Amino acid sequence: MINFEEELKKFHPSLEIEEAEDAIYNQDLTDMADLLVSLVKEDKETKSDNQ
Repeated sequence: MINFEEELKKFHPSLEIEEAEDAIYNQDLTDMADLLVSLVKEDKETKSDNQ
């Protein structure tokens, strides 16, 4: 029978997962809200330049 407590003590996270986690969290990801804010800002600048 499997002793889950003993198996949990043996567990060590994979280094690859930790490295991937760091890369994901350290990226500056643009989401839809950022894109919309950028588009609205560009639109306002374009309209003010044309007047």
